[in-house]
Amino acid sequence: MPIPFAFDFKAPDYVQALNWRIERLRRIRASPGMLPALKAFYRDNPAQFIIDWGMTFDPRNAELGLPSWAPFLLFDKQEEWVGWFVERWKGREPGLVEKSRDMGMSWLCVATAATMCLFRPGIIAGFGSRKEDYVDKIGDPKSLFWKAREFISALPREFRGDWDRTKHAPHMRIIFPNGSVMTGEAGDNIGRGDRTSFYFVDESAHLERPQLVDASLSATTNCRIDLSSVNGSANPFAVKRHSGKIEVFTFHWRDDPRKDDAWYAAQCNNLDPVTVAQEIDISYSASVEGVLIPSAWVQAAIDAHVKLGIEPTGFAHGALDVADEGRDMNAFCGRRGILAEHLEQWSGKGDDIFGTVQKAFSICDAQGYQVFKYDADGLGAGVRGDARVINELRSVAGQGPIDATAFRGSGAVHDPEGEMVPKRKNKDYFANAKAQAWWALRVRFQKTYRAVVNGLAFDPDEIISIPSGLPLRAKLLGELSQPTYSLNLAGKVVVDKTPEGTKSPNLADAVMIAFEPSGIRMNVWARLAD
Repeated sequence: MPIPFAFDFKAPDYVQALNWRIERLRRIRASPGMLPALKAFYRDNPAQFIIDWGMTFDPRNAELGLPSWAPFLLFDKQEEWVGWFVERWKGREPGLVEKSRDMGMSWLCVATAATMCLFRPGIIAGFGSRKEDYVDKIGDPKSLFWKAREFISALPREFRGDWDRTKHAPHMRIIFPNGSVMTGEAGDNIGRGDRTSFYFVDESAHLERPQLVDASLSATTNCRIDLSSVNGSANPFAVKRHSGKIEVFTFHWRDDPRKDDAWYAAQCNNLDPVTVAQEIDISYSASVEGVLIPSAWVQAAIDAHVKLGIEPTGFAHGALDVADEGRDMNAFCGRRGILAEHLEQWSGKGDDIFGTVQKAFSICDAQGYQVFKYDADGLGAGVRGDARVINELRSVAGQGPIDATAFRGSGAVHDPEGEMVPKRKNKDYFANAKAQAWWALRVRFQKTYRAVVNGLAFDPDEIISIPSGLPLRAKLLGELSQPTYSLNLAGKVVVDKTPEGTKSPNLADAVMIAFEPSGIRMNVWARLAD
């Protein structure tokens, strides 16, 4: 449920929020009979309880003339996360949260756990971090349990009941009158305590001995939630994130309505590029040599057409990346000129290529595309035959055809005598069409970055723009900076889409295919005759 009144996160009116709460509390106290039903509602809607009654603390508000203590009004992505977490808990399954820095996750986790404990007897909520001071240090706002104590203390007595911080909140432990408990652990002791209903591992990518933690927690809880900013790809957090075996929630800074491009520019100015890429842009390959498309270039492309005052025009078509196997995902990108205007993914598990092609056709119909390109290597080789069958059926039904055009990444380069890189013929510079297509995408992002950030002259047809409202945008941004490049023994560029510890970047592959330089081959005269 949303905030029950209009609220501007960039210019917050906390007086309005507090007045709403005062009036609501007055009505509750005037009619205490409504309290049991309200508590039953909050039991199943913890995000709404936080919005209605939670408080949070940010000392940086003082420099803005705002109160350091303020109502904890969740923005959409935070509210979505609470629902995602409850789903993991009810499903008795683990989850992983990758996040940009300063997204309010610590407060959100303790507020959610405290709310669950308040309204559900017998909950045991575990918290662990690499250092004890991060979990609990009396008087230190940085520690998780300081936040939890303050959150509970600030609640109206109607909801906190007989809870007393002097009796119910000893070191590394918070006890609730209904028998629920929040417990804390640190370092190698994470998971060594009693069994828990769920367990939050804070900054999981930065644990000193994560294997010990994995072994301990495996017998402690069914619902382990790893939360962390990125710390490269050589750690269990990164391996787990890219395994395809665990549900992942992405908290990207662009999901935070308090932040904008000016905020991002300030981070880039104050932090080194690797820190920005890892902790702001959620890039696992930030410190890896040979990153093909740096995350800063990708970020510059968000709404580039708006920033540069360009109206996207040109031929509209789609691109299909076919899932290889198992939990791999099919992905479809729709392009209109420089704009990646549509993005979609779906599981191919339990289906065949024909079903995948049917799905691609339905997307084309919905978006008005008459053509889509597809990855013709591997399982994608069967798309051509299936597309022919579907078009025959469409003809019988009086529907126009949709052209399926093959892209073979393993094949020869496009325009072999041309020079995408000055003074280097394409046939001498790229190992295959895939390397050339990824490089062409790199060049688009580079030109976009130079135009948006550096103010350099540009050709409006040679850049790329990713809409800020594009579904799956956060996942796409991470995938675009995953591939690396190197030179083979012949001195040609080769691209590695899946560096060690990562999985296939299906969404980014679909974008690459949509923008690959060979263009669209179609029967123009047949289209004109339609």
